[in-house]
Amino acid sequence: MFATLRLPVILAISLSLAPGVAAAEKKYDPGASDTEIKIGQTMPYSGPGSAYATIGKTQVAYFKMVNEGGGINGRKVNLLSLDDGYSPPRTVEQIRKLVEEDEVLFTFQNLGTAHNTAVQKYLNAKKVPQLFVSTGATKWGDPQHFPWTMGWLPPYQHEGRMYAKYLLQNKPDAKVGILYQNDDFGKDYLKGFKDGLGEKASKVIVAEVSYEATDPTIDSQIVSLQASGADVFFDVSIPKFAAQAIRKAYDTGWRPLHLITNVSTSLAAVLQPAGVDKSIGLVSSAYLKDPTDPTWKDDKGIKDYFAFMRKYYPEGNPDDIINVYGYGAAQTLVQVLKQCGDDLTRENVMRQAANLKDLEVPALLPGIRINTSPTDFYPIEQIQLTRFDGKSWVRFGELMSR
Repeated sequence: MFATLRLPVILAISLSLAPGVAAAEKKYDPGASDTEIKIGQTMPYSGPGSAYATIGKTQVAYFKMVNEGGGINGRKVNLLSLDDGYSPPRTVEQIRKLVEEDEVLFTFQNLGTAHNTAVQKYLNAKKVPQLFVSTGATKWGDPQHFPWTMGWLPPYQHEGRMYAKYLLQNKPDAKVGILYQNDDFGKDYLKGFKDGLGEKASKVIVAEVSYEATDPTIDSQIVSLQASGADVFFDVSIPKFAAQAIRKAYDTGWRPLHLITNVSTSLAAVLQPAGVDKSIGLVSSAYLKDPTDPTWKDDKGIKDYFAFMRKYYPEGNPDDIINVYGYGAAQTLVQVLKQCGDDLTRENVMRQAANLKDLEVPALLPGIRINTSPTDFYPIEQIQLTRFDGKSWVRFGELMSR
């Protein structure tokens, strides 16, 4: 049977034994008690990645809802969400504060590839779970070397390979220009895309340009790619720069097949700032239900999401898929904590995170289930191609697995 997000039915057996027989022992590490589970995260509430700040706000609101409903196994979840300004050195400072001063049980959904890289060795040395990091870099699925780190969203390299496969099947004579962020985030997508193209990569790719997350604009990079003669634009950028790229390409008259990664498909954070009319025809991928897609108007999971947003995060934009992302990741964590029971040690948190079986999260597309094991730290491994039609993202093709 598939796992669900409802509390499991527990058969309570009362044993009438001799006096002195104790109930199962409760086990706690720092951050856990009879009444509280304290967890921490870093989010870019300021800086160039601030479009993602709404993830943290969604999750703080989600656990407020959970706590009002009685918490998890009788304990309230206290999520400390700190600003790192999308700056890895600041991430290091904030994570140290969360671990050493606030004494959180574990970290959850820290955002950013370079940012998580900056604290990965520290958290693993401290044996503090770095759970469901908010980045799809392939390195988060390496339990042999980093047993305290686990991702959540589909691996970037898998997504990159999928776009390459799509091109080889539908536009084999493509001339591809690539824009990527000059860090592990951008390079991971680049590797997957080139691996997917195989020996054709050197012929198909006609230009590669990068940008720094601290750059004010990428206009010059877009002009350079246009001049290369590329008729396909593989755009590996975070929302701020993705919006700039869409707008600049359109305004200069460049009309390539524009492939954009699924971290930058938000209507509110990317397409509307760029111009919805300028975004028509974009191709990307999805693993979450798009709240703007009429397909889900009667879907219970999305109805529950909208109800949650109205009550607990009314200032947030319910049409922003970034909020669906934060909501889905929080739902996954709830299941892990339920499975932990009264053993709230850091070791058991990781043990349960690595023991998710056919978990159906209502925020995910039908057919996508979360599975993990001690040797598989990639919770979500299926995605589907999508195309923006001017109103919403329309899925096409089949679900593709890693």
